[in-house]
Amino acid sequence: MSGWRTSGSSDPVFRGAVMKKTIEEINRKIAQKTAVVCTAAELKQRIARGETITAADVDVVTTGTFGVMSGTLAVLHIPVAPPGTFRKAEKVWLNGVPAIPGPCPNEGLGSVDVIVYGTAHASPTYGGGHLFRDLVEGNAVQVEVESDGKRFCHSVTLAEIPHARIITTRSAFKNYLAVVNTGSDPVKTIFAAEDLSGPYTGATVSGCGDINPVQNDPDLNVIGVGTRVLLNGGTGYITGTGTRATKEKPNIAAVADMKRMVPAMMGGFVTSAGPECTTSVAIPIPVLDDAILRNLRVTNNQIPLPVADVRDRVPFASATYADVWDGTDPVISFSRESCLQCDPCAAQAACPAGAIEPVQGINPARCVNCGTCVQTCAGNACTGTTGALMFDGRRVPIILRQSDRARALQLCEDLKNQILDGRFVLIEKTEDLL
Repeated sequence: MSGWRTSGSSDPVFRGAVMKKTIEEINRKIAQKTAVVCTAAELKQRIARGETITAADVDVVTTGTFGVMSGTLAVLHIPVAPPGTFRKAEKVWLNGVPAIPGPCPNEGLGSVDVIVYGTAHASPTYGGGHLFRDLVEGNAVQVEVESDGKRFCHSVTLAEIPHARIITTRSAFKNYLAVVNTGSDPVKTIFAAEDLSGPYTGATVSGCGDINPVQNDPDLNVIGVGTRVLLNGGTGYITGTGTRATKEKPNIAAVADMKRMVPAMMGGFVTSAGPECTTSVAIPIPVLDDAILRNLRVTNNQIPLPVADVRDRVPFASATYADVWDGTDPVISFSRESCLQCDPCAAQAACPAGAIEPVQGINPARCVNCGTCVQTCAGNACTGTTGALMFDGRRVPIILRQSDRARALQLCEDLKNQILDGRFVLIEKTEDLL
């Protein structure tokens, strides 16, 4: 199995036999350095080359997704002042982002429990998602507490916050929507970096296609309550189904410690309707039998991508994820030689992730490969093929990708390496999601 990283030589293959492995057996093989672990992309590439692969040939396949996930929040316990300084917090802000104090009043303790939504706004360009990344990067944030008509201010870093968790109320949808404007008037929306014009002048898309976790386990055979995952690059757990989950369109809720997270795997994203939150999820799929392997064979051209009007979000047509990810560029490139050094820089002003630096170009640590700069750069210094949706005899160019497949691919690779190195141990779900 050249090209796959394994923890050693694999067990003998019993072709033709009905395989049924357990997670305990797979963990034992990982510990013994005999497990075969691959990413979803690697598995699909080998199948596409015509290789015959059964459950005997692979033990774990890693899947991942990264993108705008509005249903993300943080629960924090923050020290503010010495005990007795104020009675209890009535209002709280972190870097100007409004937080919800409580539910515990912490009366007289000088500290506060707060909930912060990833979609909460401090300004048109800074919100909860930006705040979460600032904390994980180790940056100091300003905490303001209002109590009995007085304000108390304190600067704090994540290291000084004893409890910090990210919770997703819904994440990693099996697949999502493409959005277009069928009307003539521009629409301000969370689905576009700038007001979405029409009719049919451009489409915005979400979802990482055939590497998306739930797309590779659509029947939720192994993904369930208690499944260990990477949430924003840090170890976490699935707590149940997310809001708006259905059997046809499942998603998950998850939780993880912020102190284990990776800044590049999370952040803020500015839309024409204000700041949003980017979140990532990676999930290992243990290949227990050939039925699970069959689901892992899914490819982009087999995954429907419903197309909806931005005004009502009701699907009226369908494309596929092949339009989004097959034959396109997952990474946006920058050519310094082509840069016209515009002042102001239109690409910088439009970039939802704040990843454009004039003349210097794209900051890869912040770029989420959405393609907005390709649409706005006057000198075509930012380049990348982002594809077009084909439906109802139309060809509608994709002007914004709210999911970053390149980062999702990196997540899959990171999770694979953690499993093989023994830093991530698979656990069995405790109950089904749906």
